[in-house]
Amino acid sequence: RGQRVEVCPSPCLAMGRHSRTLLIFGGFVAVVGAAFYPIYFRPLRQVDQYRKEQAINRSGIVQEDVQPPGLKVWSDPFGRK
Repeated sequence: RGQRVEVCPSPCLAMGRHSRTLLIFGGFVAVVGAAFYPIYFRPLRQVDQYRKEQAINRSGIVQEDVQPPGLKVWSDPFGRK
């Protein structure tokens, strides 16, 4: 007579824990994705703009002057331009 009937004993608590873990993990993935977008994905989408910026940034650099002695200057083995 004095017993309480629990409507939702432990599965509700487990779902709450899983939801919180999923939210934390999803938030972490979103932050990492937002950080990688300008570093990796944006240059892939705007190739011409980044080529122009790199040409400006590297205009005063002679590659042979900064290349360590004994190493040949890097060239693209696939011949991409």
